[in-house]
Amino acid sequence: METQQRRKTVLMTEGVIWKQLIAFAVPLLIGNLLQQLYNTVDSIVVGKFIGSGALAAVSSSNSLINLVIGMFLGIATGAGVMISQYYGARAETKMQQAVHTSMALCVIGGILLTIVGVGFSPFILRLMGTPEEVMVNSVIYFRIFFSGSLFNLTYNMASGILRAVGDSRRPLYYLCASSVINIILDITFVVVGGMGVEGVAIATVISQCISMVLCLRALAVSRDIYRLDFKKIALTRPMVKMILTQGLPAGFQHSIISLSNVIVQANINAYGAMAIAGFGSYLKIEGFAQLPMQSFCLAATTFTGQNIGAKEYGRVKRGVIENLIICFTYAGSICILLYLFIPTLMEIFTDEQEVIEYGVLTMHLIIPFYMMLPIHQVLMGTLRGAGKTFLAMIASVMNMCVLRMIYINLMVPHFPSYEAVMMCYPITWIGTVVMEVLFFWKAKWLPKEAGR
Repeated sequence: METQQRRKTVLMTEGVIWKQLIAFAVPLLIGNLLQQLYNTVDSIVVGKFIGSGALAAVSSSNSLINLVIGMFLGIATGAGVMISQYYGARAETKMQQAVHTSMALCVIGGILLTIVGVGFSPFILRLMGTPEEVMVNSVIYFRIFFSGSLFNLTYNMASGILRAVGDSRRPLYYLCASSVINIILDITFVVVGGMGVEGVAIATVISQCISMVLCLRALAVSRDIYRLDFKKIALTRPMVKMILTQGLPAGFQHSIISLSNVIVQANINAYGAMAIAGFGSYLKIEGFAQLPMQSFCLAATTFTGQNIGAKEYGRVKRGVIENLIICFTYAGSICILLYLFIPTLMEIFTDEQEVIEYGVLTMHLIIPFYMMLPIHQVLMGTLRGAGKTFLAMIASVMNMCVLRMIYINLMVPHFPSYEAVMMCYPITWIGTVVMEVLFFWKAKWLPKEAGR
């Protein structure tokens, strides 16, 4: 039985490295593409059938959603690091403690997020300068989305556990099912039923619930060392400390960068609903463009964690090089394609010319700097897999938050324009990559036995 379970996972401590990275990342990529697809369908349905004002409302909520859930997603990252290392070492007792403590943290986090999201959404939206013409729809979307916080967090944690043990296929299958349901519900609620943004939000919550149930079932029926027993879900103090030690830096990184993006979004809001809708549409396209690199970042985390657990340090170093080659090849190709087809892609979301112009302008400003992203994603994933989430946090926070805020507050007031706001992204990408490269070569991120 255990052999059958192990076939569903990938033990990445032996075999051809680049094949294992691709075999793990491709299902993950397809799943992320599907997730981005149904998020994009939300925007298309809203933009085409409700209007640009509603599209701006949904777009303005995204950065806030990322801010609020960021800390808890970081905790899931920390749990995944511990679980991948325990799986590589085949440490069953600690694996069981990590799995059940992680799920207990999800329950606590889901309750807290529901209270914050539902209770404080109008205050938070006004704090970031959301235009009054989109405020009502933004509050509706925000509140409904966060009413399903428990589903969201539990799905992310459960799928993260599966990925940490090398199983990227079953999360893909479950996401396929929920994505199809989400698209069907979008069309049913909005196009057929005539609902507004509340229909889109309800469809998202239902699809997240389905993903959660399927992932939990996969963990519960497993016979491997990562199996879940609902009766054993509880906080184990030493494991809470270890998970938070790894997860809080990643969560802080996610949240603080999201906070900086909220401030950037507030600057974009000053240019009106058309700019908000154009930038929001660009983000959907960018999401598709970056997903492969993000998938290989997660592959790097799992690969590094398992191999450090098994003390295969040479494979870790070779994995970094092979992962970089794969991601650079992809990034160069996508830059060319986006430059050629961005106007056509923007027309998918809206027929309003001003919205399209803002989206095209954003893409033309940012695309030339996409080659920074492969280095960032691979090195960040490797550092996290090695348990050095603090180093990854420092590089990202110092640049994507501190440097970004310095730029926004010092440069933009002197050169007030939409273009000046957008340049904060490539400038801070470059700074992040420089610091991560220095950490990779100079910091002692591998155990002493690795001979560094």
